[in-house]
Amino acid sequence: MRITMTSVLVDDQAKALDFYTRVLGFEKKHHIPMGEFAWLTVVSSDEPEGVELVLEPDQHPAARRFKEALVADGIPFTAFTVDDVEAEHARLTAAGVTFTQPPTAMGPVTTAVFDDTCGNLIQVQSPNPA
Repeated sequence: MRITMTSVLVDDQAKALDFYTRVLGFEKKHHIPMGEFAWLTVVSSDEPEGVELVLEPDQHPAARRFKEALVADGIPFTAFTVDDVEAEHARLTAAGVTFTQPPTAMGPVTTAVFDDTCGNLIQVQSPNPA
């Protein structure tokens, strides 16, 4: 068994696609219209055949309450690994991304948390040298 897809709940798929591709650097994999919404996935430009991230509409009332509760408690919805959190923090800050936690060493990793503009907090992390 292996992970091929995972989702992030977004309040606006077009806005999410712009942020996740233009700002974060993911690549659009699938964009299949399905009525009001779309089957919309992005992948890492480093692994175009890797795990797909579904930009899933958060239209279900429970999804919105769940997201709001996580944000209120400062809990990231998901995490992405980067080579260097400090460099990624600088790059994203220069692109206008708002961070709720600056790069912080946490044992074996350094993490930072940002607002994805779609109702989620997202963590970026990189391993610390041994």
